[in-house]
Amino acid sequence: MKKLIILCFILITISACSNDDDNGSQNNCDFGAIISLEQYSNAPSDELIVNSLQIENDCLKINFSSGGYDGSTWEVKLIDSEDIFESSPPQRNVRLSLKNEESCEAFITKELTFSISNLQVDGNQVRLNITNSNESILYDY
Repeated sequence: MKKLIILCFILITISACSNDDDNGSQNNCDFGAIISLEQYSNAPSDELIVNSLQIENDCLKINFSSGGYDGSTWEVKLIDSEDIFESSPPQRNVRLSLKNEESCEAFITKELTFSISNLQVDGNQVRLNITNSNESILYDY
């Protein structure tokens, strides 16, 4: 019986560890970037301010602020328009979509990361234009 319990414990541990890699395509980022013209055009666009952008490995870190109670109910997505603009370097338009139904007047700041490896194009860099903030950042890979 002890051997069976030990075997079960080992299998559960191995299973739990292997599930950690299920989101490997997101490189330990909070979320993944979405490539969808339909969502780019139609996703919520509640008011926000992008405070800073930073790329670490294949994660785009966005620090942003908006009004609300505590930001716990916010729905945030990074959405690419599907367009790739031929320039040097190539460019992509993305936007930070925010659905904010909080009615309080506090000014909340959050920092989230998004896996952007799926936004790579031929070559070794692409400029990401955050269209709803007039900010852009160069992504080298």
